[in-house]
Amino acid sequence: MYHSKIAGLGYYVPSNVVTNDDLSKIIDTNDEWIQERTGIQERRHIIRGEDTTTTMGVKAAKIAIERSGVAKEDIDFVVFATLSPDYYFPGPGVLVQRDLGLRTVGALDVRNQCSGFVYAISVADQYIKTGMYKNILVIGSEVHSTGLDMTTRGRGVSVIFGDGAGAAVLSREEDLTKGILSTHLHSEGQHAEELALQAPGMGARWVTDILADNDPNDESYYPYMNGQFVFKNAVVRFAEVINEGLEANGLQVSDIDMLIPHQANLRISQFIQNKFKLSDDQVHNNIQKYGNTTAASIPIALTEAWEQGKIKSGDTVVLAAFGSGFTWASAIIKW
Repeated sequence: MYHSKIAGLGYYVPSNVVTNDDLSKIIDTNDEWIQERTGIQERRHIIRGEDTTTTMGVKAAKIAIERSGVAKEDIDFVVFATLSPDYYFPGPGVLVQRDLGLRTVGALDVRNQCSGFVYAISVADQYIKTGMYKNILVIGSEVHSTGLDMTTRGRGVSVIFGDGAGAAVLSREEDLTKGILSTHLHSEGQHAEELALQAPGMGARWVTDILADNDPNDESYYPYMNGQFVFKNAVVRFAEVINEGLEANGLQVSDIDMLIPHQANLRISQFIQNKFKLSDDQVHNNIQKYGNTTAASIPIALTEAWEQGKIKSGDTVVLAAFGSGFTWASAIIKW
């Protein structure tokens, strides 16, 4: 049996910066209102025709592969986490395989939204642990901007989300004291509709229904979020799943060198930081710059923290996420 280690990291965000003041020109909102509720100051939106979920994932992946020292010919599998695929089908995993010129390896798409990257890491980790694969490319990439209700009606959701991508190359590690020590995954589907985009969907309203009704007040194809309910559940589940990971490995909160939380809301991250009595040096947040990029948020933040020298060899790194589904997850990594 083996462990898997993160051999390379990379991220990409569009060049188009959208500030809170920019949004206030098209939505009845303002910088103070947005920062008070979310901590967000700006986010990135794609320029149509320049980027997609797949192309951003490819750009992040190229950086991760180069940094890993693994030749692309040695990538054995692709796991792509997103809620915003280029096409309804096929998923972006196969598009990445094509665009990177990889061998005809398997490509798996993960649909676990905000927890998607940690779920994808867990899947890749299991394949490497069993010896089936040696090097796996894991991507989290999202385009939110083209699917948001950019009017005052949708401001409670639309000001939160941004576009971007992050990627990691997981490779075999024979030293069982290093690498991904454990992952922990959960779901509670009874709250699925509290944070959801229900149409178009085969079980509810498909494209033909939307076109036939042609209802300008139909909001079913825009994201819906019960913000207060999500917040209350998030702070509980974040804490639970972090503690679960620590306990599984005989670790204490004091052993955490770096916590990378999903960038859902700065207030959630600060709540968890205070609950665990972690210093600013032990938590990396970047939602202020990028907004909530869902499955891309953890790999972007993880890459940034590593690039800035906040993560060093021997450090204990904790990844934690909560989001739509409801799903939540954590990963404990010995760097």
